[in-house]
This record gives sequence, structure tokens and C-alpha cells, in this order.
Amino acid sequence: MPLLDDDALAGSAVVANSAMNRERGLDGVNSYERELGFNPVEVITALARVTGAPDTVAWLDLCCGSGRALIEAAARLDEQGVAARVLVEGVDLVDAFDPAPEVPWLRLTAAPVLAWAPRRRYDLITSIHGLHYVGDKLGLLTRAAGWLTDGGRLVADLDLAAVRLQDGAPAGRRLAADLREAGFSYDGRRRRIGRDDRGDVELPYAYLGADDRAGPNYTGQDAVHSYYRRTNGRPA
Repeated sequence: MPLLDDDALAGSAVVANSAMNRERGLDGVNSYERELGFNPVEVITALARVTGAPDTVAWLDLCCGSGRALIEAAARLDEQGVAARVLVEGVDLVDAFDPAPEVPWLRLTAAPVLAWAPRRRYDLITSIHGLHYVGDKLGLLTRAAGWLTDGGRLVADLDLAAVRLQDGAPAGRRLAADLREAGFSYDGRRRRIGRDDRGDVELPYAYLGADDRAGPNYTGQDAVHSYYRRTNGRPA
């Protein structure tokens, strides 16, 4: 089966037309708060008010869609009186952001997440259903682990069924064990991966390419399968 590289995947209709975070707001029925189980504004506000906190407390959202939730968050943080000490940053492949105020505590960038590089570290990194459309899902997770501050928190949706080995079989339980060994947590019921501290992470997988013809995943939306070869000689 021919696999797509990053450039070809970026032009895929499945990736470009993803509607996952186009309408999702900060709180309510279809919201970040509901998906994550917490409100990012509350987390950032609490950190900004801690005595001895760094000058800037930062939240990064990968594959942020229209950025609606981040725009709402920026307004809430201003209302809370902590805007001068925070940064809300979002990155998405498609430049289709909602109208946003030009304020220093909000930054929205259109770029492929695998090619994008941060200018700082983050106290909170999230990706709500964004990894479903990324080619090298494991590569992005290992990079994001290094973007955290010490004690920072990473939360993302990850469907292990979408991570495949050379023969097409899902990486499954073996991958879950490898992720946990590398310092991640994984909730199989929620298909949620997390991390609670910065780390220089290596995983025993070499990325081979992506398949944008995988069809719908558990969300009901078409998604991307990512293919890997194990690199440490152990059986997959």
C-alpha cells in the first residue's frame, strides 16, 4: 500500500476538510471543557496567581481548528485580570481562524504541526482529536513532551487503532506499554494520552508514512492511519 509523506498528507482532503474543532467552544455541550474534563482557563488562571509563578504562563493547543475556544479563553483571562501574565497559543494547518482581537496574550498560527517549532515552553499543551489527522503521531507526542515546562501537563486524544505496524496490524497494547514506559499515561476507554512533566522522549518506532483512506474512526469522522517500524529489535 502506498503511504503518504508529510507534504502529500498536508494536501489531503481528509486532513484539510477536518471539521473537528471548527465549531467547538471553550465550555458548554460541544466544548474543550467537556472533552478534556477540565477548563483550561481555570488551570491557567490558577497557575498565573500562584506566588512565585513565572512571568508568563502559557497554554498551547495543537490542531486548534478555527481557534474559537482559544479566542474565548483569551477574553476570559482578560476578565480574570491575568491576561498580562499569560499566553494562549494555537496552531492549525488551515488558516480559517475566527476573527480574533490583536492582543499580546493570544497567538494563532497557520502551519503544519510537524513542521512548526515553538519559541518557548508551555505549562499546558492540548490537542483535542487533532492527532487523528497527523501523520507522525508519535513524533509529535515526543516533541511536545519536550515543549512542556517542568511540571507541565500534556493532554491529547490518541486512537491506538490508528497507529499501525508495517504489516498493517494495530500497534495496540505493545504501544500502550511503550508509551507508559516513556512517561506517558494512556486511558484506553477515553483514548486519551497524558503527561505531567517535561521529558526528552524516545520511542522505539520509525515513521514510515500515512494512509488517508482509513475511513471513519470512533468519532465517526474520516481519519488518518500512521505506519511505523519498530526499531529496537523486539517483536511488535
